[in-house]
This record gives sequence, structure tokens and C-alpha cells, in this order.
Amino acid sequence: MAARREKRARRQKQAEALPKAYVGRRRVVLTIFMVAVSGLIWRAVDQQIFERDFLQSEGDHRYLDRVKVPAHRGAITDRNGVVLAMSTPVDSIAANPRLLRPDADTLQPLARALDVGLDDLRRKLARYSHKHFVYLKRRMPPDDARRVMEVARKHHINGIQATREYRRFYPDGETFAHVIGFTDVDDIGREGLELAFNEQLAGKPGLKRVLRDGRRQVVADVESLRMPQPGKNLALSLDQRLQYIAYRELKAAISRHNAVSGSVVMLDVKTGEVLAMVNQPGYNPNAPRKRVDGRMRNRAVTDVFEPGSTMKPLTVAVGLDLGIIRENSRIDTSPGYFKVGRHQVKDHNNLGLVDIETIIKKSSNVGAGKIALSLPKEKFHDYLAALGFGKSTDSGFPGEARGQLRPAANWARIDQATLSFGYGISVSVLQLAQAYAVLANDGVLLPVTLLRRDQVPEGRRVFSSKTARAVRRMMESVVAEGGTATRAAVAGYRVAGKTGTVKKAGKGGYSQRKYLSLFAGMAPASDPRLVVVVMINEPRGKQYYGGLVAAPVFSAVMDDALRLLNVRPDNLDASKAVRLAGGEVKP
Repeated sequence: MAARREKRARRQKQAEALPKAYVGRRRVVLTIFMVAVSGLIWRAVDQQIFERDFLQSEGDHRYLDRVKVPAHRGAITDRNGVVLAMSTPVDSIAANPRLLRPDADTLQPLARALDVGLDDLRRKLARYSHKHFVYLKRRMPPDDARRVMEVARKHHINGIQATREYRRFYPDGETFAHVIGFTDVDDIGREGLELAFNEQLAGKPGLKRVLRDGRRQVVADVESLRMPQPGKNLALSLDQRLQYIAYRELKAAISRHNAVSGSVVMLDVKTGEVLAMVNQPGYNPNAPRKRVDGRMRNRAVTDVFEPGSTMKPLTVAVGLDLGIIRENSRIDTSPGYFKVGRHQVKDHNNLGLVDIETIIKKSSNVGAGKIALSLPKEKFHDYLAALGFGKSTDSGFPGEARGQLRPAANWARIDQATLSFGYGISVSVLQLAQAYAVLANDGVLLPVTLLRRDQVPEGRRVFSSKTARAVRRMMESVVAEGGTATRAAVAGYRVAGKTGTVKKAGKGGYSQRKYLSLFAGMAPASDPRLVVVVMINEPRGKQYYGGLVAAPVFSAVMDDALRLLNVRPDNLDASKAVRLAGGEVKP
């Protein structure tokens, strides 16, 4: 007790002995310290109570993010509403390489769940190690993606997330592939009508605000900023049933004649709608597309060729319409050839003095060439241009070919003669079908379309109805006994058409071994409803003539199509009733 009193007294004496300046400094320091502590306490109270809303919003901004919500792509249907292309929901698995540990214990179960190689997964993560986001697998079935996420949770794998997307599916596969095309992994149209109408089909993606944690993982949806707008549906003019018929017959013919490729186009004469358009070889738009070697090309629209003798009825129509020849006119084709300058135009046989119908029936180059040379070349050119040659059909298909029709001023006499039997001009299968539809539609050209029409547009007259009907009557002889295409006949119907057998041009001129086999025709000839054009490229079997290779395809396609559409027969014995198209039809 006494010791403590002595100690206290000693400190008091020491304090009294300190200079007054030192005491003042200590008081200042203590005062400053107290002020600082008071300021910190006040700031804490201010932030926690008075500035709480502001700081909360600042924190949200640092962890809130905007992400796109994919829109559902519109469906593509045939003219009757059958779905040809549709989008189904899928999930994609993504990762944050900065959070995903590259050790085997983490990657091995993940690779197994994703059904990918462990080394492939390692390489991908290493390649994108500086990124916050990389897809590990795209467009998985939702159930499979759910199992991957369960594996990630079970093994405590950080940085894995599933995102909702859509995958395009084509129920008819190869049958419609060339027309519809396909979309890429991001559901963007890359070929065909998927590309041409991508903006209409795609719609507009939505937008939502999400909450991310410190690892940039989405932990919650906060609010919807903009709802996704689904794409519009697209109704095609094509008929699934007719498309399959054309596809089946063309594929069989390509195989039968060992041909390089081929195309078939069917038009509705009354509306200008494309009812079928098929090509071979084909591809499956649902399968991976690697090394397809031109299989994705819609040859009926993008490829051109010299149309050969299928031009002869059109040449005759020009001559009749201009009044330069008449139906009963006769042309001397003796001795089976004639010279145009240094060049020679010849027939297989000397037909002698023949009428116009025989020129078409027997496919006389000499007769057609002499008619062509009698035409004013400017007028001849104008008619061919009016038929749609040398310009796009405006079908809207990407990459559509214009073909070639040189200006009349550049024609030599031999050019004018050979044009009449299809050399020196190039066309697509669709262009040739459109031109024949003019003859079928009593001389009126309707613009073609790949989309279903509710109203038929106003057409443009090319030939008089008298001329068109006269040429149709002559073309019927091609399919009749003694014509070049008896195999194009369709039981119960009058058929009008024309064959073409074209030598293919190469670097050294026209080949003597490579041909195009063609048939273009219409039925019923009395009042045509359908036009079908068949082109077989390089048949490598024993047969190569259009009447033997292309005409049977025309017959099979037209036969099934007419009966399927319940088109009334126009070539039946009036005393009999014939069962057609599954019902009793009386002539």
C-alpha cells in the first residue's frame, strides 16, 4: 500500500517536471485521434443507414449483367401446312476456364458426361484459358445437359453452366434439303430459303438482367427487359407429296443410268408456283456437313446448261406469232443438212419436205434452223428475253443464275440458227420450266415463286393464245407413236412435250461422249395444269437420249402428280369409266 502511494507520488513529480509544451502536444494528438475516430464512426453510420439505397444500387451494378434471350425461329411448312423445318429447344454447356481446375479428378468425370475426349477437353480449356467463357458442347438434348450439370454438382466442379438455345430439325431430310437449306450452330440461315428469309424467320432476341456472383456465374434472373419476338412462319409453294414423288423418281433414274447429277422442277401452270424442285446428288441437312462436294447446291436454280432441242417448240412459236410461218407451212430439209457460212447444220436422217409438226416430232435441226434464220434477229431475241431467258426469275433463291442470252447485235448467222436447237444459249431448269409454262398458259407468263400464293398475280402476254395452243398440239406428236418421246406418255392424259439430247461443252469443244438428257412437257395438253422439266447430267450407261433417259422420269412424276391432284383425264374412251386416283372418274 505504501509502495503504491510512493509510486503515484513519483509520477506526479515527474509530470510536474515536464515542460508545458510537451503537455500541449499530447493534448493535440489525443484531440486529433478522437476526431478521427468520431469521423469513422459517423461514416459507418451514414453508409449503413442514410446511404444504404445508393450503395445497394452500386453493388447491384457491379454484379448485374444483361444477357440475350434467344427467340424461337419460325417454322417452314409446305403449301398444306406440313412442317418441313422446325426449331427444338436444346442446351449448350459452357465453362469459365479461369475457374475450372485442369486436374484429372475434375476433367475426367466432366469429359465422360460430355462424351468428349479428355485430351480434347484439356486442349480446348488451355486454348481459351485467358477467357471467361467457352462452349464445351453445343446443342445437347436438355436431358443430357441436365445430367452434365448433375455431374458438375456431384464432383464440385466450378465454372460450368448450361444455356438454352434452339436447334433446327428437318423432318424430311434430303427430300427438301436443296430448297430449304439449313442453319448454322447459332441458328442463322446459311443456305437456301433459310438464308433468303433469315430475317423473317429469326425474329428478335429478348433481353434480361441477371445477377452474377464474383466468379461471373449467373445466380439469379432479376428482370425481363425485353421479351423475345418469335420468328414468322414461312409457307412454301411446294407440296410435300409431289416433292417426294419427284425425289424418288429422280434418285432412281440417277442410279439406273449412273449419271453425275440431275434435277426436276414442277410448276403449277395456273399460279406460277413451284410445286416440286429436287436435285441429285443430295445431302441430309440434319447431319454434319463436311466434304459434301457440291451436294448442297440447288442445281435447278444455280446451274445453267444449253437446252438443246427443247428450244425448238419455242422457236416455232416465235415464227407462228410473227406470222412468218403457219401451221400448214412446209420446210424442205433435204438432203438432211445445210450450210451456214463455213458451218453445217444437219439431221440424223433426211426427212425431206416436212410440215412444222414433223420438225418438232422428229426434232429436225435443219427445219428449226431454217425457221430461225427466217426470223428478224432482234425480234427473235426479244421473244426469248420475254420468255425469261438471260435474266433472273426473281424466285428469291440465293445465288440464282441468270443464264446467258447474248445481244442480237452480236449474233452471227450460225448463232441464230443454232439458237433454234438450243446451242449458244444457257438456261437453268427453273427458267426452262417457266418458258414452257408460257406455252401451257395460253401464251401468258406468270412470275414463278417458291412461296404459297393466295392470289395469282397479273401475267404478261408473250404469245397469242392461238399460237400457244397450236404449238401444244404439235408437241403432242412428240409423245405419240413415231415421236422421240413415246416413253413420256401418261395413261389417260394427253401430254405435250419435247426431248433434248445435248452434247456437253468442254475445253476442246463439244464432247462426243458426255451428254445432257432433257425432257420438258405439260399435261393435260387440252388444258395444262402442270409443267415438269427433267434434266439428267451425264448419263454414263448405254442410253443417253432424252427420250430414253429423261422422258420416263417425266412420265412417272406426271402420272402420280396428276392423279394425286385429282386432275380430270382428257384422253379416255368416252364409253368407259376408268378408276383413277382412288375414285371413279367419268370422262
